[in-house]
Amino acid sequence: MDVFERKQKILEILQRDGRVKVNELSSLFDISDVTIRMDLADLEAKGMLSRIHGGAVSSYKSYYNMNMQQRLSTNQEQKQAIARHIVGMIKDYDTIMLNAGTTTLTVFRMIPEKMNLSIVTNSVAIALEAGANPNFNVVLLGGTVNSKYQFIYGDDAIAQLNKYHADKLILSVDGLTLANGLTTFYDREAEIDRLMLSHAATRIIAADSSKLGRTAFAKISDISEVDYIVTNQDDSAREEMEQLRPMVQEIITL
Repeated sequence: MDVFERKQKILEILQRDGRVKVNELSSLFDISDVTIRMDLADLEAKGMLSRIHGGAVSSYKSYYNMNMQQRLSTNQEQKQAIARHIVGMIKDYDTIMLNAGTTTLTVFRMIPEKMNLSIVTNSVAIALEAGANPNFNVVLLGGTVNSKYQFIYGDDAIAQLNKYHADKLILSVDGLTLANGLTTFYDREAEIDRLMLSHAATRIIAADSSKLGRTAFAKISDISEVDYIVTNQDDSAREEMEQLRPMVQEIITL
């Protein structure tokens, strides 16, 4: 396998798993860690990934440019495991808030149809699917629509959101670090997310491990504003998890 083929294979693994590890790649290709790091550095320079301690994650640019369906298929197995656990934290007759994101959409799709819930969301996709169930009292925030990623934002949405309080918030984020807190690609949605955090009794972050150690464009809040982080087990993200653990009530790794 030549260098070009090896780099293509690295990108395929990254697309499938959301994260690659230097030691696993060196074993797979039977080459040194140094050579793998050189490959990752070259791919990072081309904007195709972002290096982190011990490996790399999908780059800001590549994930940002994916449409919603492509994002749903990224780290799908991890998102489903996270969603199953979070659904177990929701009780009948809860009022829940969900922001717009593929992980929160996955959470919603796993909620049993027989549950009685009030749902407040800025996600067009969640509201459309939830509205078909008579057991759900659904509030879709009104405001300006981002049609590509199907979320509502703006002053009207903020004014409406100020009227509501939730038992639980399930928040999807694009980045999560101790230094920079919770971050999102979308500065226009950050204020909605921030307000949701202040209007919920229990605040749950749904984030697969590829989001740990990454900082996206716009800050939502500090980690101290969070009660639970639900993520998947990943040895390369262990150091970041240990840094975050004292700041929240619990980090649940699946």
